[in-house]
Amino acid sequence: MLDRLSRRAYAALGSRYPVAVVGVGVVETVFVAVVSVLVLGLFFRPDLGSVLAVAGLAALLTASSVTLAAWRARGDRCRLGDWMRLSRPTPRETVEAWEIATTLTLEQYRRSSPVVMVVSIVPTAVAAALLWDIGWNGLLAVTLAGVIPGLYATVLSYSLGERLLRPVVEHVASELPDDFSFEVRGLPLRKRLMLAVPAYTTTSAVLVGGLVGLGVGEGSPSSRLLLTVVLSLGIGLFMSLELTGLLSGSITRPLLDVREQLARVRDGDLTARAPVVSSDELGELARDFNTMARGLAEREELREHFGTYVDREIVRLILAGQVPQEGFEVEVSVLFVDVRGFTTYAESVPAPQVVETLNGLFAEMVPVVEAFGGHVDKFIGDGLMAVFGAPETQVDHADRALEAARMIVDAVHLGSTGLRVAAGINSGRVVAGPIGGAGRLNFSVIGDVVNVAARVEAATRETGDDVLVTAATRSLLTRSHELVSRGEVTVKGKSRPLEVWAPLTSSSWDTDTDGQAVLGA
Repeated sequence: MLDRLSRRAYAALGSRYPVAVVGVGVVETVFVAVVSVLVLGLFFRPDLGSVLAVAGLAALLTASSVTLAAWRARGDRCRLGDWMRLSRPTPRETVEAWEIATTLTLEQYRRSSPVVMVVSIVPTAVAAALLWDIGWNGLLAVTLAGVIPGLYATVLSYSLGERLLRPVVEHVASELPDDFSFEVRGLPLRKRLMLAVPAYTTTSAVLVGGLVGLGVGEGSPSSRLLLTVVLSLGIGLFMSLELTGLLSGSITRPLLDVREQLARVRDGDLTARAPVVSSDELGELARDFNTMARGLAEREELREHFGTYVDREIVRLILAGQVPQEGFEVEVSVLFVDVRGFTTYAESVPAPQVVETLNGLFAEMVPVVEAFGGHVDKFIGDGLMAVFGAPETQVDHADRALEAARMIVDAVHLGSTGLRVAAGINSGRVVAGPIGGAGRLNFSVIGDVVNVAARVEAATRETGDDVLVTAATRSLLTRSHELVSRGEVTVKGKSRPLEVWAPLTSSSWDTDTDGQAVLGA
């Protein structure tokens, strides 16, 4: 409820809101001062008039000293108000405003609390000693006892002021750059608890002692014990609720904010950012979370851009560290696809149309390769080379290559370009790994298997088939495919001709309801 009220007040008051927070702090400290005088009066039982006189003096001195402390911090509030009035603050101005907003309350009490306590407590204690006629011992007791409520008022005012300034801090934090330099300047959580807990517990004890002394009279020990327990329980619950309520806004709320943003990141939203609403450990945690989220977003962006130029599956494996930097031998099937008559086509149409047509053809081929678990090794003019079985091992790489080739042929033939493609496949052991130099690498495979696959694709012009495979590929097939021998063909670089095979039936692939490729059995 306090957060909702403070946000509404900030929306209504704008740059004047920090001044209103000071007013709330003055009222709160005056209230604590008056209550403290009334509690101390319970121990000495002076007449009501003298108690009210001392309480009035305490209220006046407290209000004056707190107002003076706030006036000394007016420069920071003015600079914060100037930032609120800017339409487009620079990142540097925003960082400076954030540093002021997160430390305004702390710096005010750090500089002024000793002065405030001396100006308020000592004169009030002297007035009580004179009006209540309690002597030097009473003066010493009241002075020492007054320090505890003074510390309690300071902790309470600090916590309340920090909580009320949260809408301002949230506003400034929403404009912070993710990479701003963070320095812990706030009150550490350990010190905050070390100050708060003793102040609250001691104040509760003093309050219980005064009320017990007032109400016990000549009662029996059991009555005094019962009254003490009841008062301790009631005051303890009230004070603990107040302490928990104020500290939760400074501790648990920022943690919940980070948890909520973590859930967004877990769901894939890398734009999630936690508000950096404090300059302590929790603020540092929120800032580190934002840095992590920004890094993940940059990595994902890199993955997207990288995947435009390199096979996405290879990108995933590289980023996961699953591609060895050294070469390794592996059994694969290599597929070469080439567009028939593309040179003649390119001579008859404008260059932009050539590029558009070629990109359109590759847009049909590449998804097929990926759907069957292969990756495009490279684009070669109007053709491409794809590899099945590396870098991830596939037992059925030969089947995948053959079925992908047949699907590519059918997809292009059914397209609107009027062009046709042919494919050649060869299988065997190759050397695979990142290949390149001068800072440019490409995952590729090299070896005689690759050269033969290219020659087999060229042999389709002799046999008139759309797809040809070598005997090596045929021997590695794990599923049933109807193939017919096309005899032996002479392959450049080979001393002996190679027997090649062509599929008889239409492609042994099908599509599911989403249009995705499904391997044939």
